[in-house]
Amino acid sequence: MITPRPTVRSSRAAPLPVRVLATALTTGALLLTAACSDGGGGSAAESETASTPATQTTTSPTTTTPSVSPTRDLTEAGARNALITEADIEDYWDQVDNPQKWRDSLLIGDVDAAAFLNGKSEAADCQRLIDSLYDETLLGRPSGASALTGFEEGDSRLLYQVAAYQKDDLDDAMKWLKSLPETCDQFTLTGGDSGKRTVQVVEASLPEEGDARQGLTVTVKGTNSGDPVTLTLDVAAVRIGTDAITVTNGGLDGANHDTTEAAVGQGTPRLEEVLAGRTPQSTPTGVE
Repeated sequence: MITPRPTVRSSRAAPLPVRVLATALTTGALLLTAACSDGGGGSAAESETASTPATQTTTSPTTTTPSVSPTRDLTEAGARNALITEADIEDYWDQVDNPQKWRDSLLIGDVDAAAFLNGKSEAADCQRLIDSLYDETLLGRPSGASALTGFEEGDSRLLYQVAAYQKDDLDDAMKWLKSLPETCDQFTLTGGDSGKRTVQVVEASLPEEGDARQGLTVTVKGTNSGDPVTLTLDVAAVRIGTDAITVTNGGLDGANHDTTEAAVGQGTPRLEEVLAGRTPQSTPTGVE
């Protein structure tokens, strides 16, 4: 009698079906690819995918923010906001309430036309200058919003104006100012209580502000109560589009040109801020 041999089971796992093995291999390859691209550099497959039109990100033109704010028309409130303050010109200037009432007696009189080669035509240009000093019409009558302020320091006065004008009128006024050092370099003023006065007009430098600018220094020599006196005034105009700032600064103690430059240098950006639709920041005390 033959005894049957016992069945011995193998300890090795049965081989996986081909489909299950292929799935496992594919999953492992994907995990390896993800791990390799985790350090910041994309895999070749990712790079090729990102370059296809379907996955590119585009920015709509309507979402682009303009780099320059549009220019606004000057309003009465804007003109007031664009005015300088005592802090802008430093020293010991005090703001006054009614600068429109200023008028120096040395400026009251008529230009002597006899000394001009072209007589009345040249004299009229010089008379216009004399009449507009310490006035609101240095560049002509404003056509729109206008604001004015004034400051005093001893015998010196500073008149500051911001205003809107017609373009052609403003262009003509700037050309007129530019011509004065030649047309009205020296002339005589008569009439009034100060007798004959000698007036000299020379060009003065200004900071490179605005679209156009013109500076003058006007010196008037005469008498006051029989004593010789000299009135010296800085005159400045800066154009920004169809708007402008004007400055008249000086007195019997002379004209501090640094103050004129400070008024222009601090005031022009204030007007530009207003025209861009923003409110200028207050100038801190101690600015130079």
